[in-house]
Amino acid sequence: MEQDPIALSLTPDAALTYLRDEAATLLARPGRTVLGIAGGPGVGKSTLATQLVAALNADQPGIAAYVPMDGFHMKHAKLEGLGTAADKGMPHTFEGAAFATFLAALKIATGPMNGPGYSRKIEDVVEDAFTVPATTRLLVAEGNYLLLSSSPWWPVRPLLDRAMFIEVPREMVRARLIKRHAEEGLFTKERNRAHIERVDLVNYDTVMRSKPRADVAITLLTDV
Repeated sequence: MEQDPIALSLTPDAALTYLRDEAATLLARPGRTVLGIAGGPGVGKSTLATQLVAALNADQPGIAAYVPMDGFHMKHAKLEGLGTAADKGMPHTFEGAAFATFLAALKIATGPMNGPGYSRKIEDVVEDAFTVPATTRLLVAEGNYLLLSSSPWWPVRPLLDRAMFIEVPREMVRARLIKRHAEEGLFTKERNRAHIERVDLVNYDTVMRSKPRADVAITLLTDV
């Protein structure tokens, strides 16, 4: 029977300190482990994940690697062919099974492995965006759908040795995403607002339902 996650309310700086402690616990184990950081769009999980990896690697270069789920968006051309480009960002517009397979392979890899990323500048996948070196002991996997129990996502959760859930209020997510889309400048203000309401906030609600599958749930205390 699943237990409720540990619930914490932390500033972003305190959350990073907490994640460093979690990482240290995992690094004390033998072999390569995975710390998962999940949460809805716009909650700040990628910022925390990349800051964590940078801090760990500053202490011991190559010890940690950032593994973003976003690199497994379906390529835009494929979405166009399927007629689902307008849904981009929803769970069915990702290669979820491929992400699970990739993470499982990374966990047992003994040599360097390349992985894909996602660029908001071009709104598409970038192949070989990062390399996980053989020295890596901790994989910091980050993404919206790491804790979903539905197919094809369900194999991801068992690969996470520790699962963190990050959240901020829904209205803050809306404001952040409006600002993010505007800064990229790829689409009109009207298109961006429509996409946020129809896709991003629906995704936020979907991800919130996966929160009970986390080990720790952190509400970030921030005004922006």
